[in-house]
Amino acid sequence: MTKIKVAAAQLSPVFLNKIKTVDKACDAIEKAGENDANLIVFPEAFISGYPDWIWLIPNSKGAELNQLYVKLVENAVSIPDNSTHKLCEAAKKAGVSVVIGMHERNSETSGSSLFNTLLFIGEQGEILGKHRKLIPTGGERLIWAQGDGSSFKAYDTSAGKIAGLICWENYMPLARNAVYETGAQILAAPTWDKSPNWLQSMQHVAREGGLFVVSTCMALNINDIPEEFDFKKLYPEGRKWINTGNSCIISPKGQIIAGPLEAEEGILYADIDLNTITEAKRMFDVVGHYARPDVFNFSVKPNQ
Repeated sequence: MTKIKVAAAQLSPVFLNKIKTVDKACDAIEKAGENDANLIVFPEAFISGYPDWIWLIPNSKGAELNQLYVKLVENAVSIPDNSTHKLCEAAKKAGVSVVIGMHERNSETSGSSLFNTLLFIGEQGEILGKHRKLIPTGGERLIWAQGDGSSFKAYDTSAGKIAGLICWENYMPLARNAVYETGAQILAAPTWDKSPNWLQSMQHVAREGGLFVVSTCMALNINDIPEEFDFKKLYPEGRKWINTGNSCIISPKGQIIAGPLEAEEGILYADIDLNTITEAKRMFDVVGHYARPDVFNFSVKPNQ
């Protein structure tokens, strides 16, 4: 099957509420299935919200940051757990493959450090794998640990071979090349970046890799943050949107074929033909006839 439908879920989480956010994700998966989508991609850190306070609260405010971090860890996911079980059941019922961003506990050891993680679920409801963000950006380094090279994989699904890079990982040329070498046909690119520069970069990545890109960013309104969180008062008066989203779906020829969706929640859909990938690679195949292994060496260390 080469003709499929993909979806980008520009949704806001129920901020720092894992149970309600997972329920909202399951509802979106069900809706995607009803609309005959083969794949749905959720935003970065969707479960249970991007920690935007890292750009607002100085690190000297330890007591305030501690309280927020405890809340964040309490609402993070261990893979597997009851949250992933619910997501898998929803994917199986809908017959939809799912890529979803989340805060993941390091359950293999202390359970108290966090990774910025993408979880991949197949249309039969099985966990295919996960990808932990290699390097958090700026203030994010106060929240998330670093991933390693073990998760550069593409997963076979009814929607094609799917891989993922998170936010500014997509700016890392070697990380992109690692994904291209997996033979990925669809790149899930969940992000917090809504800027025009980001969209331009995603168009370049689609052309460079000869693949479809699903760029998904949460639309987060100031009212989505409960009043109990004092950092909400640090935003400029009158600000309505913390993030406007601008999610989109891009073809291997660099054309935006759905979106961008700005300042609203919604699910974007696009009918795609995987044969477009072959067409795009006739002239330029970055890991094929343009790779020049006689000139360049490339490898990925699987572990830290």
